[in-house]
Amino acid sequence: MERRTTERLLRARAQAIGDGVREDSVAAVLDRVLAVQAQDLPAAELGLRVRARGLTQEAVRRATDTERTAVRGWFMRGTLQLVPAADARWLLALFGPVHLALAARRLRELGLDEALCTRSERVITDAIAAEGPQTRAGLTRRLTTLGVEPKGQSAFHLIRRAALAGLICHGPQRDGEATFVLLDDWLPATGPLPCTGEAAVRELARRYRAAHGPADAADFVHWSGLRTTTGRNAWAAVRDTAPEDPLVPGEPDVRLLPAYDNYLVGYRSRDLSVPAEHERRVWPGGGQIRATVLVDGLAVGTWSGGRRGAPVKVEPFPGNGPFSPAVAAGIARESADIARFST
Repeated sequence: MERRTTERLLRARAQAIGDGVREDSVAAVLDRVLAVQAQDLPAAELGLRVRARGLTQEAVRRATDTERTAVRGWFMRGTLQLVPAADARWLLALFGPVHLALAARRLRELGLDEALCTRSERVITDAIAAEGPQTRAGLTRRLTTLGVEPKGQSAFHLIRRAALAGLICHGPQRDGEATFVLLDDWLPATGPLPCTGEAAVRELARRYRAAHGPADAADFVHWSGLRTTTGRNAWAAVRDTAPEDPLVPGEPDVRLLPAYDNYLVGYRSRDLSVPAEHERRVWPGGGQIRATVLVDGLAVGTWSGGRRGAPVKVEPFPGNGPFSPAVAAGIARESADIARFST
């Protein structure tokens, strides 16, 4: 088997989107991959579905809203991710200071000085402590009492700052909208952090290797957003994960990967998963990453729909259609599973 093909198949298997691998629960998926990209929450839910068997949207909501085994927050690259609740605190301790420092300039540009930021933390936490989970709109209304503009980015950056500082985190959804809760109430501390400092970076590198390998130090730095020297040192200190059973060619493994999926953003280079001549169909610009049709880890088209009962519509890349009967059957199964998941 060609080396690049083998590498792609191993990556797809590590991400539970190839070689027939599917996990049995939200917890099992996140334990395997550590994080699912979640700036678009419905896409994140589909990112869990594509890596599992028989998962329901209700089970995902139960994990995030009731069982509190998964939590959404700003971690790697400062992007919203769904991670295991058990890992949230050490990840926040690692990334919170990094992104707080990076955000300081933007806060100054918005005219939000340190005194105002401190007062905003008190307003946010007092509102949640008194009234329970709060939406972004609800917290924004309270921040206007400090002179914060109700429109624009100021309120968002103050709320994000409180989350990065470990004061609040995402809580249950309310009428389809995210809410914020007090971190210590939502995820009570059970003891000292399992790892801090350099040990935390090494643990992150170990988890990345297991969830994304084969990969290299540059891939890890790209995915994590850490400084190059920090990431490379941690990578060098962590051994490769033990290989799984050898790949055995079989029926094509077809998956309908949602928009913004971490399989497409977790590496420095995209060419192993998306042919270069079709890259603009997946990354059209404006920060968009379209949902893709994967066959054994390789994108062969894009898809849309699947939400609120809308049918899935597949658009093959030029030269990739019509699909073989096996691939067409796989797309039909995935389309039906999306419909089942969403009902």
